[in-house]
Amino acid sequence: MVKFEAEIKFKTVDKKMAKAIALSVIPDNLTAPKGLKVKTKTKNEKIISTVKCEKSFETFLATLDDLVASLHLAEKILKVV
Repeated sequence: MVKFEAEIKFKTVDKKMAKAIALSVIPDNLTAPKGLKVKTKTKNEKIISTVKCEKSFETFLATLDDLVASLHLAEKILKVV
């Protein structure tokens, strides 16, 4: 049973950037522990991540924090490259 759920939308400069950033976080999404689901997709220049958590609120918040930090870091790196 899902206790907590959130959707994060992150707008980038274009589709290419959105796809590159989304691809950078997908490996982390695939290795999420049981009771935690993270899905990331793109729609035009937007990245949309959905987090569903059956664990504690602390786990939910930590996951959101990690996801936002990863998305932000990927964007910063790709802007430099």
